[in-house]
Amino acid sequence: MATKTSSKPTNAAKKAGAKQGAAKKVAAKAAKPRKAAANKTSGSAPKPKLLSGGNPQIAKAYGDAPVQAYIAAMPGRKSEVGRLLDALITRAVPGVRKAVKWNSPFYGVEDQIWFLSFHCFTKYIKVAFFRGTSLDPVPPGTSKQKHVRYLDIHEDDALDEAQFTAWVKQAIALPGEKM
Repeated sequence: MATKTSSKPTNAAKKAGAKQGAAKKVAAKAAKPRKAAANKTSGSAPKPKLLSGGNPQIAKAYGDAPVQAYIAAMPGRKSEVGRLLDALITRAVPGVRKAVKWNSPFYGVEDQIWFLSFHCFTKYIKVAFFRGTSLDPVPPGTSKQKHVRYLDIHEDDALDEAQFTAWVKQAIALPGEKM
């Protein structure tokens, strides 16, 4: 009696063929030249994305470098004001701790205990004093939060550097906010 031979491949043959096809795809993908990222070839960091109101999107990080990256990315004259704020704070509080959290620079005197932050909006920079109701005189901007007071610096406003520095020096003597 003659045996029938099937022209259909067996399960083992199907699996071997599938493995060979997958291996060819992996090899072809590996052989393709990859585009180098723009920041790796040019040697400079990518420009941060600006969120609504022109607020720079900077990843959460601690130290001076992320704060300086935030300030450098602030659009137009706001960057100038940011550098001034940072210089006044640093001068008033030697050894100030810095961080960027929630896309805003934070300043403190202890690790993760903050007394001040600022944030870019379309037409102004909002400086938040976390214990602002205890400052003398109290900063003009009110808040829904009990102790917070704001100073809004609009595009054409001149900053009263002496008053700002006085508020910073008062703020560091108060208990900060853990965030």
